[in-house]
Amino acid sequence: MNNAQKNPYIAIEGVIGVGKTSLGRLLQPHFSAHQVLEAFDENPFLSDFYGDRARYAFQTQIFFLLSRYRQQQRIPQLLESTPIIADYCFAKDRLFAQLNLTGDELTMYERVYEALAEKTVPPDLIIYLRASTDTLMGRIALRDRSYERQMERGYIEALRRGYEQLFAAYDGAPVLVIETDEIDFVRHPHDLDDVARRIQAALDGVRQPPLPDLDLTAARHLAWQLPDAAPLKPSSEANWQALGDFIALVEAVGEIGSALAQQPPIGPEGAPNTLHTALTAAQAALALLATRTNISLHPPTE
Repeated sequence: MNNAQKNPYIAIEGVIGVGKTSLGRLLQPHFSAHQVLEAFDENPFLSDFYGDRARYAFQTQIFFLLSRYRQQQRIPQLLESTPIIADYCFAKDRLFAQLNLTGDELTMYERVYEALAEKTVPPDLIIYLRASTDTLMGRIALRDRSYERQMERGYIEALRRGYEQLFAAYDGAPVLVIETDEIDFVRHPHDLDDVARRIQAALDGVRQPPLPDLDLTAARHLAWQLPDAAPLKPSSEANWQALGDFIALVEAVGEIGSALAQQPPIGPEGAPNTLHTALTAAQAALALLATRTNISLHPPTE
């Protein structure tokens, strides 16, 4: 396991429509697990993306990258008390980016992805649900989501090939491949039982030494810098340094939320040190972002 506790971290992967979320929900009681689900409905660009991929790919991808990264920051703490079943792994974000982005946008994305990925915890086991393009298109049509009605078969086929290439050479975690063309774990309990048995057997076979504890606070750098890579245009570099400052600000605001979630966050003796530290970090991150973008945070004087 990748943490000192006994709780496993399972990620379910596969092309759109293959049944990742459905399987996760069905397995949740079997493993008494906490579910981590992708926040598709929160992405304001997704519907426009399926209508015009070239125009909205960058906005859609960056929103997903930051959303998935924010979810991943909760994983170490959750694993201390419960198993986790996620309906995605962080590595899939890059797969979609490589399919949908080109040129400077892809170069910029790769640099941000690398900086964020190293701060995430890999799963103990990835379940790759494999299906043919015909099966995938049929399942997408059956669930009839409004923003998926314009989805092209060629896009799904390209995704399927991308997933095959990703997991053919993937070494970030053990991968259990489950062929789903001929099974239906939603309608047939015996199919679900068989999948659960295979997952449990795969987990029992995972014998990895524990990774060192992650100190996410120490890993955060408010003066956020992009990793070395191919040079970008000066304007692009500045924009992406500003995005890095924004990521640091998002992390700091998340820490404020965690501090306020304590019971009680503010008592007779005043606010706890955790809230003071989080607010101070957020203030510093906001100041850095303002400096980077040449924006004054002080109201103009008359």
